Amino acid sequence: MHARFHSSLDEIPAADWDALRPDDNPFVSHAFLAGLERHGCIDPRTGWRAHHLGLHEDGRLLAAAPLYLKGNSHGEFVFDWSWARAYAEHGLDYYPKLLCAVPYSPVTGPRLLAGRGAAAAELKRCLATAIRGEAARLRLSSAHLNFADTDDAASLEGGGWLARSDWQFHWENRGWRDFEEFLTALSHKKRKNIRRERAEVERAGIACEVRHGDELDAADWRALHGFYLATFEDKGNHPSLSLAFFRHLGETLPRNVVAVLCRRHRRAIAGALMLRSPDTLYGRYWGADEHVGGLHFEACYYQGIEYCLRHGLARFEPGAGGEHKLARGFLPVRTRSFHWIADPRFEAAIARALRQEEHALDEYGEDLRAHSPYAART
Repeated sequence: MHARFHSSLDEIPAADWDALRPDDNPFVSHAFLAGLERHGCIDPRTGWRAHHLGLHEDGRLLAAAPLYLKGNSHGEFVFDWSWARAYAEHGLDYYPKLLCAVPYSPVTGPRLLAGRGAAAAELKRCLATAIRGEAARLRLSSAHLNFADTDDAASLEGGGWLARSDWQFHWENRGWRDFEEFLTALSHKKRKNIRRERAEVERAGIACEVRHGDELDAADWRALHGFYLATFEDKGNHPSLSLAFFRHLGETLPRNVVAVLCRRHRRAIAGALMLRSPDTLYGRYWGADEHVGGLHFEACYYQGIEYCLRHGLARFEPGAGGEHKLARGFLPVRTRSFHWIADPRFEAAIARALRQEEHALDEYGEDLRAHSPYAART
């Protein structure tokens, strides 16, 4: 068995890559990751250079990991700007670094892809060792794995990686029959506020429709991408995803794409683009042509919850950040990342900082749980 690094995911056959996914998480599918490269979303000029890892034996791909050489920390959602600043203050280069992650996607899932067989755990450890070895061979400052799932975390703990966590807000399906029954589980104040927000959208004459990728036409895709661009422009950020990539998702992952289009008099004025796996809905991109009170919550949260209830999905992960999600039925959930730091002096300093950060996060989590939106009886 030997490690090989690939400058394009298209160097690896899609069937071989996808056979290693332990579940049907769309973000680590060959279609999603290769689509980013084919349609201009992965580019060294924006800090991303593909360097995917494959473990091969006798011409067979045994395990793999989406890997990138990063020239900055944009599009990662695990923030290490202060680490880079500390390196610069000491006259050292933090970039490039090695990153195992899904670009622009703060969603938990498998990163060390080793199938479902009895050898999966050992192959994951081999992948982790190969990532560290490549970072050392290239004399990089560090290697990172973001938004690890439980199995990946078990393969990394105790292997010289520093663990870091954060909080996101996820919705869990407790078997409610419909949205109204979900509302009855909330406290009176939270239930009343959600009804008020939904009524505000209805009074504005806006109707929302939900479609899958194969149910969207060219005009729908242009509208959704336009909303995405508008959000990034409003926040002063550089949009990384192209219209061609959006269309690619509809073509290659048609039933994984879930789009919410909000219309007034047949004209789309807002929209949200999501992805789904067999059991989870993932909120991704949102935007609007005009401001309407409550519309963001309707398109990004309430339509998603209704979709999960209709289709029997177990959870809804609407994206990073946002304490406002707590009041709308989303509860705090830990996310985990892992970091290998080459310089032992910086490793020791970062480890101390992470211990302090973890203590603060524990306290923050306790405070969040104390403000659960659900009624005490639930």
